Amino acid sequence: MTQTINIMPLSNEGFTENTRFQVYTDRQFDKIEPLQKLSEEQRFEMRVVASVLPFRVNQYVIDELINWDDVPNDPIFQLTFPQRGMLEPSDYDLMAQALRDELPRAEITQLAREIQGRLNPHPAGQQEMNVPMLDGEALDGMQHKYRETVLFFPSQGQVCHSYCTFCFRWAQFVGNKELRFASNEADSLHRYLAQDSSITDLLITGGDPMVMKTRHVVSYLEPLLKPELEHLQTVRIGTKALTFWPQRFVTDDDAQELLDLFKKLVDAGKHVAIMAHFNHWREMETPIVREAIRRIRATGAVIRAQAPLVQHINDDPDVWVRMWRTQVRLGIIPYYMFVERDTGAKRYFEVPLVRAFEIYRQAIQQVSGLARTARGPSMSAGPGKVEIQSIIELNGEKVFVLRFIQGRNPDWVQQTFFAKYDEKATWYDDLVPAFGEEKFFFTDEYEAMCNTEGHLAGE
Repeated sequence: MTQTINIMPLSNEGFTENTRFQVYTDRQFDKIEPLQKLSEEQRFEMRVVASVLPFRVNQYVIDELINWDDVPNDPIFQLTFPQRGMLEPSDYDLMAQALRDELPRAEITQLAREIQGRLNPHPAGQQEMNVPMLDGEALDGMQHKYRETVLFFPSQGQVCHSYCTFCFRWAQFVGNKELRFASNEADSLHRYLAQDSSITDLLITGGDPMVMKTRHVVSYLEPLLKPELEHLQTVRIGTKALTFWPQRFVTDDDAQELLDLFKKLVDAGKHVAIMAHFNHWREMETPIVREAIRRIRATGAVIRAQAPLVQHINDDPDVWVRMWRTQVRLGIIPYYMFVERDTGAKRYFEVPLVRAFEIYRQAIQQVSGLARTARGPSMSAGPGKVEIQSIIELNGEKVFVLRFIQGRNPDWVQQTFFAKYDEKATWYDDLVPAFGEEKFFFTDEYEAMCNTEGHLAGE
């Protein structure tokens, strides 16, 4: 049994409202009261998009985070509710006609699968290249792309309290088991970690692992304290719960047990990092999220904040300035500004790389050094995490200056390379080498990796 920690206030007085989790999916659009203010056509457009891309929202988000007087422009509304522009016009028209014709559910599902297949459901070689092996068998529900870090997808955490409309893991939530990562094999996880002393970090991800009951979290994380896993230094938990359900850390029945677990890990010498996803400063304004942040930090766990740069939500340097300043004030460490990945509703959310760099540069100039821990704009591409460092003119040519923050081959890390300036480029794959070069310095090696099934950098 873990020892109860003394986090004041011990009572939840003042945080008793909105403690019952009430969720809505596309089948309950008509039960979301504020949506009735929208036109019938707007609600139909939502149903069309939600027939292809996942939709899930809860009452806390509806009541506390969305300014319904500013819909559809409100950033949290854009973050959680489907918009027509998320689908290609031709795909939208196909699904809209299918719904108008009231086709059988099976035919609508089949059409949705066809459209989903055109949305690059698993970018950057996730299913082909990142799967670890143990005793000659592939470990489902795990990814090992970088030498030091293993990603684990617990089967009980393959959902979220609400879904982000831009989520690059949207394929986890559309009911197609072939597109999902999930594992409930705690023993295989621990054995895999134990056999490789170069693994220092475990990232529990999903979905959102904070939808799990604490007893499940304990079953995965407490065994990390065994002597054979002493080399595992950091436990990361990727979660959006601080935005979508901060009650998880305050008023849920097993919230205290979860906090006790964090403290037990910290006291045993592990670094516990809550990898929080905040897309807008508004997400950190409610009293209960402030209390959740305070309670997590009191355990010794560290909260780091990351988010993609996306149109309609935060494509404004002033939003990032206020967000980073708020995070520093609350004791959260700004970590990453990502570029929206090339999957799902990217067409609606993508920002040209030129604009992304300018937003980052203008925002970082306005904050103190404590907020300049935020790295970016960063693209989590096939070869690794590629950062846009600058846009300059060199040898008479305007170029992107790029750098590996992380790479499939650790030797690539911190190496700089150059790509031709392209004001329309929105992703790594749009870029070509500068100065007349035929390929980037790592291209041949990366292509060889792609042709080696199950390759892991460092093997």
